[in-house]
Amino acid sequence: MKISQKLSQAHNGSNPPPATFSFEFFVPKTSQGVQNLYDRMDRMYDLNPIFIDITWNAGGRSSSLTNEMVYTSQSTLGLETCMHLTCTNMKVELIDEALEKAYKSGCQNILALRGDPPLDGSESTGDFKYAKDLIQYIRKKYGDHFNIGVAGYPEGHPEEEDELKTLNYLKEKCDAGADFIITQMFYDVDNFINWCSKLNKIGVDIPIIPGIMPISTYAAFIRRAKWSEIAIPQHFLDALDPIKDDDFLVREKGTELVSEMCTKLLQSGYINHLHFYTMNLEKATVMILEKLNLIEAIKSHDLVGGSELPWRKSLHPERSKESIRPIFWQHRKYSYISRTATWDEFPNGRWGDSRSPAFGDIDLCASELLRQSPKKALELWGLPQSLKELSGLVVDYLKGDLKSLPWSDGPVGDDTKVIVDNLIDLNKHGFFTMNSQPALNAIKSSEKVFGWGPKNGYVYQKQYLEFFCHKDVVSKLLNSVEAFNKSQGDTTSSVISYYAVDKSGNLISNCRDDDINAVTWGVFPGEEILQPTIVEKTSFLAWKDEVYRLLSEWSKVLSSNLVDADPSKVGGFVELMDKLGDEFVLCNLVNNDFVEGNSTLFNLIKDLHVQELA
Repeated sequence: MKISQKLSQAHNGSNPPPATFSFEFFVPKTSQGVQNLYDRMDRMYDLNPIFIDITWNAGGRSSSLTNEMVYTSQSTLGLETCMHLTCTNMKVELIDEALEKAYKSGCQNILALRGDPPLDGSESTGDFKYAKDLIQYIRKKYGDHFNIGVAGYPEGHPEEEDELKTLNYLKEKCDAGADFIITQMFYDVDNFINWCSKLNKIGVDIPIIPGIMPISTYAAFIRRAKWSEIAIPQHFLDALDPIKDDDFLVREKGTELVSEMCTKLLQSGYINHLHFYTMNLEKATVMILEKLNLIEAIKSHDLVGGSELPWRKSLHPERSKESIRPIFWQHRKYSYISRTATWDEFPNGRWGDSRSPAFGDIDLCASELLRQSPKKALELWGLPQSLKELSGLVVDYLKGDLKSLPWSDGPVGDDTKVIVDNLIDLNKHGFFTMNSQPALNAIKSSEKVFGWGPKNGYVYQKQYLEFFCHKDVVSKLLNSVEAFNKSQGDTTSSVISYYAVDKSGNLISNCRDDDINAVTWGVFPGEEILQPTIVEKTSFLAWKDEVYRLLSEWSKVLSSNLVDADPSKVGGFVELMDKLGDEFVLCNLVNNDFVEGNSTLFNLIKDLHVQELA
């Protein structure tokens, strides 16, 4: 959606309008930096920003990386994204390529900038001299598809001393087709409000979005102010100078100062949206939002928690009808989006119409599967030498002491807390859990942890367990499941359904090939029943390929890159991964009696009396 539309929706209907916010991120210099930033952006999604923007780095790999990051944030992370685009030293062919990639990724927002002039003082070699030329070109080629933002300079532009000329240049950009203004950073709030008044007087009536720079350290605060040639109010210096050597106190006092500045902006009558220059950091921005009581930011008026579905929907327009996903990828959205990026349609009812061409060979590179550099993987997970040590990693993750696992990109969710003790017990007995969800029966869609979808609805879940199980235990487990099903008296359907498959693809199941089992669904006023999460054979076999490949890549990436590691430790880790791949079977269980609760599946496994890992 266009930023101007999102702002209008968020701010109409109440007086005074609620405050909203957005974040800016820049393109990191390393691949691991990019991955870490994706993780940070993913966490900051939960703060509910109206949009994010990603800076443009002209030339070479950096330029294409901007487009890649826009695609990922828009399609995979589900963040409304604005792409910076500069025209200095940019031939029209490069601009066309960038705009076409943005268009295809579903991005509808561009921040059109001139960019910094050449450092040697020479003239730009680009085909456009000014930002207004770039705006006119975008409008001519794409019409109203893109919402276009422009830069504003509340304290004047360093290349133009005449304030009136600077204001008129901004007016020209607005007249050329700009939809909103994002300003340079500043700390002098009185000057900013006066500047807004001057813009109003010359007929600028599009949204003005102030650029807010949090204060994290004194040195960075001074350096950025000097670089941007902005004034620092005396009361900022008086408050920060005495504590400048204590980063903790500087951040605390800086949060207070910037929050006071933001409060004054929001009370001015000109501003109802704040744009934070995060510098790819998190804490300082979050502290300001907490101080302003904006952490519970604007959410869609007809959705609970802004969540249309229990998984995060892609904002790519070609995925707009997607309403169903296999549960196996609930913690691996990056690989799921990558694997389905070439689909020409997405399931919007029964899964069957799209499952046959859905999953081909895995063509993701190792880094996309593991999503961590060798150094980071070693730091997170070490080199487990035994099944017990591997169990310890999963247990630490379930307790919240570890923020990710190779097969889980983010921290364990709050929804797992109701079954976490049982999951920990399973892992201590050699059942390495991959995915799970508790049973739910008619939980209100407004419930904070489990709720999703429109208001005044009810959501349901079947209990689901997915784990690695040693091949010697699988037959005992499945025999117990079948005995339990027979004890329930209904021979036409299974209370507990299952799939079990080894690395070679040998599959055992009590489900038919065409069974599609909805394990999450919701009932809402005036709508058909939504069934957004499923279990079925084709996608489970594709998931099996990914999981076993992931174990192999984890082993390969570390063993090939840890030149300083103890060879015996590396060897022991490789042997463990080989053992897991060769001797363990990937299983899932669904208790279709969602009313029963969460004890049946765990009790069946406990009744096997498998010894705790030694």
